[in-house]
Amino acid sequence: MLGKEPLDFLAVGDVVTDAFIKLSAAWVDEETPKHPQGLCVNFGDKVPYDEVEVIRAVGNAANAAAASAKLGLKTALVVWVGDDEEGRKCRETIRAAGVSDEFVTTEAGKPTNYHYVLRFGPERTILVKHTLWSYRFPEVTPAPRWIYLSSLAKDTESYHDEISDYLDRHPETKLALQPGTFQMKLGAARLKRLYRRSDIFFCNREEAARILEIPPAPVVELLPKVRALGPKIAVITDGPDGAFAQDESGATFFVPMFPDAATPISRTGAGDACGSTITAALALGLPLQEALRWGPVNSAAVVQKVGAQTGLLSRAELESRLAGAPAEYTVTTV
Repeated sequence: MLGKEPLDFLAVGDVVTDAFIKLSAAWVDEETPKHPQGLCVNFGDKVPYDEVEVIRAVGNAANAAAASAKLGLKTALVVWVGDDEEGRKCRETIRAAGVSDEFVTTEAGKPTNYHYVLRFGPERTILVKHTLWSYRFPEVTPAPRWIYLSSLAKDTESYHDEISDYLDRHPETKLALQPGTFQMKLGAARLKRLYRRSDIFFCNREEAARILEIPPAPVVELLPKVRALGPKIAVITDGPDGAFAQDESGATFFVPMFPDAATPISRTGAGDACGSTITAALALGLPLQEALRWGPVNSAAVVQKVGAQTGLLSRAELESRLAGAPAEYTVTTV
């Protein structure tokens, strides 16, 4: 194991290699009542692209782990990779980020997850394909101070139950939950043990309505409904309109988006940076309101680079940016 001192931050999820393909000969078809916005290219044509950049060892949990390690926390990652070149390179990248790969499992005969990210302006559309791994949650000893659980592939219901069982055996471990697409499809009822065990929960406004199975609503109306599912603290982001949080007392807080240094290059990973940085700040002993100030600073840094981890800040860099923040960048009570 990693020694007598417990991990500060154990991220759990899936890991992937992302190939970012920058498009210019494309357009966005406007949203209609029946269809969301669509990224369009000429069908049956040879479509030029500007560049491709391959970034390894990313994904919600891996991004969170990299952010935590960069902020100085003792961090490890529980993920699976294949016994292929991408798997080996992902392991190297994880270690290079200062994250322990002790709980990274290499599974023979399966390919490492590889996604294609179609970049168009600051937004992206991701072509995904998940390998189904032989998921088993490790008996991490001593138990970590925090587990950060995020996106997993489909057909992992029993793995989620194993994680819940581990948390039941280790009440001293705090849980941050940032559900991914499959976890939201499973429904809050199926994952009620994890919702009720969560010390802090993260999603965006659209995801909150999906989880609650209700029409879109203002964030201040969604927060108490999400907290009623069990989390002690609920954090809901609302894109350029900032983020809101509600704690156990029912107090609701708002933090605006941290000002962009320049026009964003890519928004991939902004939500991961925000959630994991807030969690890392709590793990460092900061109060919730100060932790809320930390999150958007790292998000603003991430969107200035391609890839979810390239722009992540060290603690010194983040605190320096906070020290120079405009006066209006403050947490207010709603």
